[in-house]
Amino acid sequence: MHGKNALIIGGSSGIGLATVKKLASHGCNVTIIHRDRKQGVIDLEETTSALAKEYGVSIDSHNIDATSPEKIAECVGGLKVTKFDLVLHAVSRGNLKPFISDGPKLSAQDLALTIEAMGTNLQLWVSSLLSKNLISQGSKILTLTSEGNDRFWEGYGAVALAKSTLETLSKYLAIELAPKGISVNIIQAGVTDTPSLRLIPGSNELIEQTKKRNPNGRLTTPEDVANAIFLLAQPEAGWINGALIHVDGGEHLI
Repeated sequence: MHGKNALIIGGSSGIGLATVKKLASHGCNVTIIHRDRKQGVIDLEETTSALAKEYGVSIDSHNIDATSPEKIAECVGGLKVTKFDLVLHAVSRGNLKPFISDGPKLSAQDLALTIEAMGTNLQLWVSSLLSKNLISQGSKILTLTSEGNDRFWEGYGAVALAKSTLETLSKYLAIELAPKGISVNIIQAGVTDTPSLRLIPGSNELIEQTKKRNPNGRLTTPEDVANAIFLLAQPEAGWINGALIHVDGGEHLI
């Protein structure tokens, strides 16, 4: 991917950051959208500066609210890139509470904010990028979903709704963008040890159950997913469109 450009929406940790590292190591220039506090910004700048120096690439980061239509339009309008060959939507922002509880539980606002951030937000980014001709023939869009859509994970209901929305939106965009030569695919990673996973109630139990269930006896790593993203970013993957691809070592079969 030498000389190519990628946009990682949600790239300061977990799968997003692992993808930044993978792409940079193959000569790809990266634009990162993230939302972090001061120390997080400092840590990301240290990491990206080291990557840029090591691999001779450009890594540009924007610390903005990736769910704000105004901030999206402002950010996209100021980008110096002529075209993104890869766009990864990896926004992680949701409420982890049950629907029914005597204690804290999901409100209508919680649901709306989670679905907007992790589901319909993709359309805002795609529309804005299209308006500036930043995605075109050969561009690839990848989104991230999880098994939590099909299996009950405590407190994961709002995120599951958002991911289900994202899956449907991704499939519709795959068809609508096909005439422009732009593909859209969905990656369903196995249970992956990321900061987001640790926020899920009962995550320790989920981790132990997954290690027993996965045929490889371990969790999926962010690097596993980044490797798959790199493969799907290649020109040879151009005929894959509208697919949900499992990256879990066979975990979904058991």
